[in-house]
Amino acid sequence: MRITALDVANCTGGTVSGNDAVANGISFDTRTLSPGQAFVAIVAERDGHEFVGAARDGGAAFAVVGRARSVEGITCVEVDDTSAAVTAIGHLCRTRLDAGAKGRVVGVTGSAGKTSTKDFLHAVLRSSFAHAHAAFKSFNNDMGVPVTMANAPDDCDAIVLEMGMRGFGEITRLCEVGRPDIGVVTIVGDAHGDRVGGIDGVARAKSELVAALPAHGIAVLNADDHRVAAMAQSTPARVVTYGQAEGSTVRFTIVGVDGDGCCTVDFIAGNESARATLVVPGPHMAANACAAVAVGLECGIPLATAVAALANVEMAGQRVQWCTSKSGIRILDDSYNANPSSMVAAFHTLRAVDATNHVAVLGAMAEISEPAASHRHVWQYACDMDIDVIALETDLYGPVVSSVDEAVAQVVGLGPGTVILVKGSRSARTERVVEALLAL
Repeated sequence: MRITALDVANCTGGTVSGNDAVANGISFDTRTLSPGQAFVAIVAERDGHEFVGAARDGGAAFAVVGRARSVEGITCVEVDDTSAAVTAIGHLCRTRLDAGAKGRVVGVTGSAGKTSTKDFLHAVLRSSFAHAHAAFKSFNNDMGVPVTMANAPDDCDAIVLEMGMRGFGEITRLCEVGRPDIGVVTIVGDAHGDRVGGIDGVARAKSELVAALPAHGIAVLNADDHRVAAMAQSTPARVVTYGQAEGSTVRFTIVGVDGDGCCTVDFIAGNESARATLVVPGPHMAANACAAVAVGLECGIPLATAVAALANVEMAGQRVQWCTSKSGIRILDDSYNANPSSMVAAFHTLRAVDATNHVAVLGAMAEISEPAASHRHVWQYACDMDIDVIALETDLYGPVVSSVDEAVAQVVGLGPGTVILVKGSRSARTERVVEALLAL
């Protein structure tokens, strides 16, 4: 979105040092900065002011910096707080979205499936709205939501905002910036439950999205999750449901599964139905796709068009993606994150594949309310499904702990006919196992 240095100064109470300049969007990371974007020097684990020079050399249009921290050779907007400036830019850009995306600003939350649902939504909306935009990867926090809007095209006609939570009030705060017209809730599970008193606290925190919707808005709720379905009582908006449950506004039925675990799904809305074979493995993906179809229908997209568009989904990396090592080892890379609900979904995806051995290399799950019991439950669930678990650098699953090298050696020793799931929370860095296996 076109943003000038004066725009930023006006919405933040800042001052421009240098000539006015025009940017197309913003970035707070020089590694992903595109030439022509504005660079915002966020002070976090690293002080972004250390990288203003690199941003200038990388083609940044201007920089947003703290007071008296301007750098030569680039227009700077000096503000009291650069993080607060990102929020202010988000408010500015959200106002501009009303010109083309009014009624089609979609917020998505849930303990699992947020990002894949967001990606399906983007594919469906693109089928009828040429300038639809969606969050990059998992940009779902106080920085991510404003940046998503700032990086939308000027003629954006639909946008999907992913909204995460790590405590009460966070989604409410994100909604104040993003002001969604449509809110989607996937499932409620024990993700960040340690911060909100367990799974019922998670449900309360997630319901902040539908509670923030306007009366003319639409709450799209998973009818197969009783905690999500109950959120119908928490919103002033009109409620649309999706799921396998009878009576869902948009219903789906899995009619087949191929050798990669990809499902063929019938979607039913009223007297109409349409079929698609999803290109992303996992039975749980059918529900995420159904949520996207439900939103598409509410945005005026015909059922057949919405369902056909699911084939065009572009998934973020490290999420239920098959890859094969040089030596032919098949790996289900779901290493981006984990909680008990997403673990169980990944197990079902793994078991849908015909193989001699099914193995899961699992890292620890972070920020759950009962770590010991939850990890043992996940381990038992895997055992009941005849999946061998290799615990990566944690004893929470049981007494046997493996290093990365040991986990890789165990997998390699199983021989042909083995498929491997790799999954864990970000802090477990299970992607190291994927990288090591791919190199073999």
